[in-house]
Amino acid sequence: MDLLTPLQLGDLQLRNRIVMAPMTRSRAGSDAVPTALMTEYYRQRAGAGLIVSEGIAPSANGLGYCRTPGIYSTEQVAAWREVTTAVHAEGGTIVAQIMHVGRVASHHNKPAGAETGAPSAVTANGEIYTDQAGMQPMDAPRALALAEIPGVIEEYRQATANALAAGFDGVELHCTSGYLPAQFLSTGTNRRTDVYGGPVANRARFVLEVLAAMAAEAGAGRVGMRICPDNGFNDLSDDNPQETFDYLLAAAAKMDLAWLHVIRMPTGRVDNLALGQRYFGDRLIANESYKLQEAGDAVGAGAVAAVSFGRPFIANPDLVARWQQQLPLAKFDPNTLYTPGPEGYTSYPPAR
Repeated sequence: MDLLTPLQLGDLQLRNRIVMAPMTRSRAGSDAVPTALMTEYYRQRAGAGLIVSEGIAPSANGLGYCRTPGIYSTEQVAAWREVTTAVHAEGGTIVAQIMHVGRVASHHNKPAGAETGAPSAVTANGEIYTDQAGMQPMDAPRALALAEIPGVIEEYRQATANALAAGFDGVELHCTSGYLPAQFLSTGTNRRTDVYGGPVANRARFVLEVLAAMAAEAGAGRVGMRICPDNGFNDLSDDNPQETFDYLLAAAAKMDLAWLHVIRMPTGRVDNLALGQRYFGDRLIANESYKLQEAGDAVGAGAVAAVSFGRPFIANPDLVARWQQQLPLAKFDPNTLYTPGPEGYTSYPPAR
């Protein structure tokens, strides 16, 4: 097997094993609606075996960054339909990554009336960019009441239904980077004393109930999850990430999910790839700083089913063709990663 070998992940048939990783690019329009520019961006990269979309908010409360998209309004669903239609016209497969940021937010980046909620009222130590006021401290979150949590889980289910209505081939739960699911999992951000806090079985409850809701809507064969144990991004900490993720993955593996998307880390208390292989060995997508040859070797050795690439896809919309033809890769401009407009977004040409 190599990177160009087709792959069956759950109910999804991928034409190759080069996955486009989810990347926030901050090009959504007003009211968190995807734009025509985003349609072209994803269309250009449809040669990937699978595109995992940028993080998409399941509700206005789930927004936190500037110019990021949602999938909770009629207008948003219609705009995403344009994206998926364009990708499918090129023979591609695309899933929606559902991302609720929880406490990682600024009110400047939310519509009027939206709140910032989290498992506990613990403010993230850090700043976040806003178009209105530049870098700002993250907002102090309000602790979600026990009675509210089923409603948040319902937002994930509805977002899954909306994603399918928009033509996405499946959904991925964003369960890392310090966002809401990771906040529930981690002892540093979850100080609850009810059934969603304390022992690992309680802290994992929210994630498992969200996955169950998403799978009930889409079928487990169209649902995946992205994790990065012991990732301290966005001021996240956990006393025992090995225990936390052993418990989570043992339970999630029984749900027959289509894939597990794991970000490897060069250092840390957990061997993330080994952990993923233990529970999702035949449906594991690996990520983070792979060279194409290294990725091919990992797939060829059976260590992973596929490898996802983020940064290489930015400047190389034809990444798969470049690998196939052994062409050199272009470099991206870091100054245009999050700027509005086509420059550094849809402006990178194919090699030929």
